[in-house]
Amino acid sequence: MTLSEIWIYPVKSLAGIRLSEAEVQSRGLRFDRRWMIVDEEGVFLTQRTFSKMALIDVTLESNTIRLHSRTDKSFIDIPLQPEHPLEISVKVWDDVVPALTVSKTADEWLSKQLEKQVTLVVMPDSTKRKADPKYAKNDENVSFADGFPYLIISQAALDNLNRKIDSDLEMKRFRPNFVISGTEPHAEDNWSLLQIGDIEFEIVKPCARCVLTTIDPETGIKGAEPLKTLAGYRRVNNKIMFGQNAVAKQNGLIRQDALVSVLKTSE
Repeated sequence: MTLSEIWIYPVKSLAGIRLSEAEVQSRGLRFDRRWMIVDEEGVFLTQRTFSKMALIDVTLESNTIRLHSRTDKSFIDIPLQPEHPLEISVKVWDDVVPALTVSKTADEWLSKQLEKQVTLVVMPDSTKRKADPKYAKNDENVSFADGFPYLIISQAALDNLNRKIDSDLEMKRFRPNFVISGTEPHAEDNWSLLQIGDIEFEIVKPCARCVLTTIDPETGIKGAEPLKTLAGYRRVNNKIMFGQNAVAKQNGLIRQDALVSVLKTSE
């Protein structure tokens, strides 16, 4: 088995970036979901309610991240380190944590794109947001990701889905961090400890999927798939599962095409 794709999503719910290598940290890959867009009450925004967020691309520059609108072709560069930050409380699901404002210019640009008054925030290293201790047993922190630092999906799982719906859905719809090739469909369901290159990952729980997967990342348009088909064969306790959440047991560098080994299964 090999690591065929590495993805990060620097700004929660905006477009992702595919990398050839990435730095594994305890709360997720470096830069993954460290920024987030919030409303005037500090509550997080996602494509679930603002599907046009799918149409904002993100690129990493040397000292900035660039947000680029596919709608009007405008862009804005945002410093990796906020220049005059204010600390505010933000809410992501049930967690309320401190975050730093980034720039008024970024807020104005994003507010125009989303047609709503919003603020861009970044998570400082000092913020502690704990992954669910029911599954993450070692007090792991997580970024602004929904619940866990890492999401792993097998390429065979997507290939199997596409055969069932006679389509060609892209993996980016499912927003994984790691895509593993050379397995049977959903082999990841039975993994409990995985080694990718030199780094071990503990598989902690299946990932329940939501309406975000039905949004075409190229157009921002919602459809019925893949949830309609997945509901027929991936439903567990009234939730649709696709991929596995994980935590890293070490920090370090990970590269595309690294060898992947299953160290322990759950069977």
